[in-house]
Amino acid sequence: MIKYMVTHMGGNYEDAKDIFQEGLMIILEKIDNREFALTCKFRTFLYCICENLWKAVLLKRQTVANYLQKRVETEEEKDFSEQMDDDLHREIFRKAFDMLDSAGKKILKLYWEGFSPQEIAVKLNYTYGYVRKKKSEAQAELVEKVKQHPDYRSLKISEEISKNRVVC
Repeated sequence: MIKYMVTHMGGNYEDAKDIFQEGLMIILEKIDNREFALTCKFRTFLYCICENLWKAVLLKRQTVANYLQKRVETEEEKDFSEQMDDDLHREIFRKAFDMLDSAGKKILKLYWEGFSPQEIAVKLNYTYGYVRKKKSEAQAELVEKVKQHPDYRSLKISEEISKNRVVC
């Protein structure tokens, strides 16, 4: 049922496997919490978690597509402040990425280059499960490090101000 949901919402079999595994990991974390009580069928709970995870992935993909579309702008169309913000974004990302452990960096680089988790496992001599788990953990850690960067908040405020700017 997870494979069906993911594939009918624009994903593939590999995406479905990743979402299913992440969903199970979330359920295991919830089970460890003594206050957790399952109030619906397990199947329904798993489906709901996986659906939310997949929707988050789709949102991230849309964000990436929007970012790539924005990058298509020519340099002449960009004003100086946008160029500075872009440079700062890259710098924040680079610093956060540099703080990851070496295994996480290698896995993420290969994943961004388009290698599948199976190919990465073979290439780095890791197990398939380790690659999937490490990729997920490294991505989460990277996002958290970016959000914790001191310049990140000022960039977000700057972006909000520029969105609300009146053009005459």
